[in-house]
Amino acid sequence: MSQNPNQNQTPTQNQTQGPSPNPNPPQDFTVRETSPNIGHGSIRVATTLDLVENMDFLYVRVVKAKDLPPKEANTCYDPCVEVRLGNYNGVTKHAENDSNPEWNQVFSLLRDRIQSSLVEVIVKDKEMMGREDCIGKIAFEIRDVPRRVPPDSPLASQWYRLENRGGGRVRGELMAAVWMGTQADEAFPDAWHLDSAGVDSDGVTNIRSKVYLSPKLWYLRVNVIEAKELEPSDKNRPPDVFVKASLGNFVMKSKNSQVKSVNPMWNEDLMFVAAEPFEEQLVLSVEDKLAPNKDEVLGRCRIPLKNVEKRLECGEVNCKWYTLEKHVEVEGGKKELKVVGRIHLRVCLDGGYHVLDELTQYSSDLRATGNHSCTPSIGVLELGILSAEGLSEMKKKDGRGTTDAYCVAKYGQKWIRTRTIIDSLNPKWNEQYTWEFFDPCTVITIVVFDNCHLQGGNKNKGEKDARIGKVRIRLSTLDAGRVYTHSYPLIILHSSGVKKMGEIQLAVRFSYSSWFPMYLTYVKPMLPEMHYLHPLSSFQQDSLRHQATQVIAMRMSRAEPPVRKEVVEYMLDVGSHMWSMRRSKANICRINEVLSVLGIICRWADEIRSWKNTFSTILVYASCLVSAIYPKVSLSLFWLALLGIGMWNCWKRPTQPPHMDARLSYANTASADELDEEFDTFPTSRQADVVKARYDRLRCIAARMQTVLGDLATQGERFRSLVNWRDPRATTLFLIFCFIAMVVCAFVPVKWMCLFTAFYFMRHPRFRTGMPSYPFNFFRRLPAKADSLL
Repeated sequence: MSQNPNQNQTPTQNQTQGPSPNPNPPQDFTVRETSPNIGHGSIRVATTLDLVENMDFLYVRVVKAKDLPPKEANTCYDPCVEVRLGNYNGVTKHAENDSNPEWNQVFSLLRDRIQSSLVEVIVKDKEMMGREDCIGKIAFEIRDVPRRVPPDSPLASQWYRLENRGGGRVRGELMAAVWMGTQADEAFPDAWHLDSAGVDSDGVTNIRSKVYLSPKLWYLRVNVIEAKELEPSDKNRPPDVFVKASLGNFVMKSKNSQVKSVNPMWNEDLMFVAAEPFEEQLVLSVEDKLAPNKDEVLGRCRIPLKNVEKRLECGEVNCKWYTLEKHVEVEGGKKELKVVGRIHLRVCLDGGYHVLDELTQYSSDLRATGNHSCTPSIGVLELGILSAEGLSEMKKKDGRGTTDAYCVAKYGQKWIRTRTIIDSLNPKWNEQYTWEFFDPCTVITIVVFDNCHLQGGNKNKGEKDARIGKVRIRLSTLDAGRVYTHSYPLIILHSSGVKKMGEIQLAVRFSYSSWFPMYLTYVKPMLPEMHYLHPLSSFQQDSLRHQATQVIAMRMSRAEPPVRKEVVEYMLDVGSHMWSMRRSKANICRINEVLSVLGIICRWADEIRSWKNTFSTILVYASCLVSAIYPKVSLSLFWLALLGIGMWNCWKRPTQPPHMDARLSYANTASADELDEEFDTFPTSRQADVVKARYDRLRCIAARMQTVLGDLATQGERFRSLVNWRDPRATTLFLIFCFIAMVVCAFVPVKWMCLFTAFYFMRHPRFRTGMPSYPFNFFRRLPAKADSLL
């Protein structure tokens, strides 16, 4: 029996003590290669959707009408148009008291669902809806409808004379157009699909496909230096002053000044996330701490963000004195704004950072905010969202289970949302989207949701779109120019255990025009220079990432149709830093797998010394003898061995992109108590007050340990990825380095290489740039199994 993963209800105590949550047989969580019929029978032009299957649609464009007959003396109809095709129909909005109305609306229907030979376009008054009465109509035979193939010019709309039900002429004309096309038609994104039965006019926008741009984010740095000439109300005590800064819904406080006077000093940074366009104001208040939970505002100042200086590099920012103001009572009980002091600030919008809204291991964009427009792209990423199969029933409709599924994909600032397929467990989207990419070591994320907001108004108030699953694809694991067509399992973990919610079929291709900039990115720093020259603390990173996700969620929820908060939070992995026994076990397992290489080496050495393989033992003896006679050959043999291993592994390199691994994530073996702990609220709601405090403290410490374990595992996995062709370009670069190192070591004496290495390591600081080295940058870009964790 299916279960709605959107129900985040807290399990009871009896449930946490129950049997294992996975009594069902093992589920298939593997990625399968598919062979969809894509790229066939279509003209290869810029607008051709060659990563998806062509879907034929019947389009009906209703433009306007003229010279409609009057309703009564000196009154006009409130006309609207109903498009009727068999059992499917759609209605435009009505025009108020207008004999020459305009609608400019397009309707569409999938050709496979056409069950009639006639499409009727009927002009009605709004009071005629539900009846057979009409002002007039026109009809088209399906067999006579022309076909349009993009990029043909759009089909021109024509004036048609209206007829009555019997076929007789009536007064008035209607401008319309009817044609056959595909999802590549420019009318497709704005078309109202006739098969969206049960969706009212408020919910129509929720089923259409859409492309969004998330807001451009900046770090706002507020350096609080000092204040002067403050006027506390109590002159007999030294003031204990701090600064409180607020931007929108986010508030930060400085430490209490160590200078207990009316001229306090701080020299402290407060940082926020601001989004373009800069509509908000930064509000700073200087407050005196009188007692616990009792503060007195000594003065405030407001700074519009549009007036704040932008800094793109590590330059100095001008500091300014700002006036502090406060409302004070004057004669007559009136309040007047009075200057009560000054505050010395250094405020800037830092564009040299990349605003971290995603986890670094899943980032889709690593560019600095101020360099978005001047960074050249490396290539193009294309994604075809084909279809889904076997989706779980997410809700009940008319006594039966159903799902209204849609997909959201994010890469960089560009978000896309497919149309919602109504009432289908096997939806077909066949929509294709394109992104420019600037770094191959990035990840595109695709999530699938069930639409719970099709009825609009207050009918679905408080409901959230339900999660169906997520797919992540790292670009660097793909071969350039190849079309990857795979079916990915949609996996969800909730309080009752892990469950496969169905499968989604995707087609992915990424390509680049020049190999040099592509390979050059592997030795560049992953993040902009400011992250290394003026790094943010871990507390600042966590706080700013939380702010960034909330800002994006707020802005995206204001789009039409909206990308709702639950979708944004799931896409950006909000809450992934919280303690989880399951994740800790998974990270320990990853470390054990990495360290198992040492065990393999020990066993191999034991086999050599035990003469289990005579040939191998003799070969090792010969290698040792050659190294003793010719010492400079030793390093060459080492690099030659790595080169040989890498070349040998080329034949066994993986052919499928990595995906969520339920076994690696320990999702299929987690106990009920562990899942209850993972889905528990924070602070906990399970224990008494004393135990609750200890439990929460333990979870915070364990979350840090979990992160450290994951980082250790990631470093080890990156070492292993040097020669396993998980990232073909990185392995190619490493093998080239092995070859060069082998040649260099063959002709350069070891003692000179050691001396050069020591001198380079101890070089004077003036010869150091402060930036990470090329090998370090290359290593940071190597893929790890973190991409496959659930």
